[in-house]
Amino acid sequence: MHRGAPVSQSTSIALERPPLLPERATADGTLRRFQEEALVRFAERGYHGVSVREIAHACGVKASSMYAHLSSKEQLLFDLVLLAHEEHRNQLRQALLSSGSEPVEQLRAVVSAHVAMHATFPLLATVANNELHALSEESAQVVLAYRGEAEQIIGDVVERGIRLGAFHVGEPWLAVAAIGAMGIRVAAWYRPGSPYTIEQVCTRYADFAVKLAT
Repeated sequence: MHRGAPVSQSTSIALERPPLLPERATADGTLRRFQEEALVRFAERGYHGVSVREIAHACGVKASSMYAHLSSKEQLLFDLVLLAHEEHRNQLRQALLSSGSEPVEQLRAVVSAHVAMHATFPLLATVANNELHALSEESAQVVLAYRGEAEQIIGDVVERGIRLGAFHVGEPWLAVAAIGAMGIRVAAWYRPGSPYTIEQVCTRYADFAVKLAT
């Protein structure tokens, strides 16, 4: 994941809500409600713009009840941001393992996975990218380790393609940064009901990435 611009408040929640959390999210019951209600509000107004009382009220419980499930509001944010970065890293890793050996094919696979994550879970991606600064330094370092692994996956594909003559990029790091930022912006505009399917968006963005690299 990378930093991106926040979702516009005027379009942050579409009429048809996209999925909030990936299947691997293990929280259930009251804790799951806390996470989902917090996620929607953090994406709309940022971590510091949302109170514990507001989250609890949305879940139909008293604010003090939240501390039976969480140590703090920051833990709630940390759990969401970490979940997003783990999911993102895992999806890129699986995409690479499932692709062939050709650099172009590998780049298309990891870029498609990068874009799909941001299109499928736009609110989670928005919070993960925009609210990392609100975490303590210790928590942020845990998250940044996953982010670094995800960036390394794309970077290794690009550098391998350069070595094999498939890509012609003078500044590999800038290419990776451009590809990453391009995918991030999908979270700002893609929602169910878009004129494009997620698969179409992934295919076209993969095309863009290959053109950039070649």
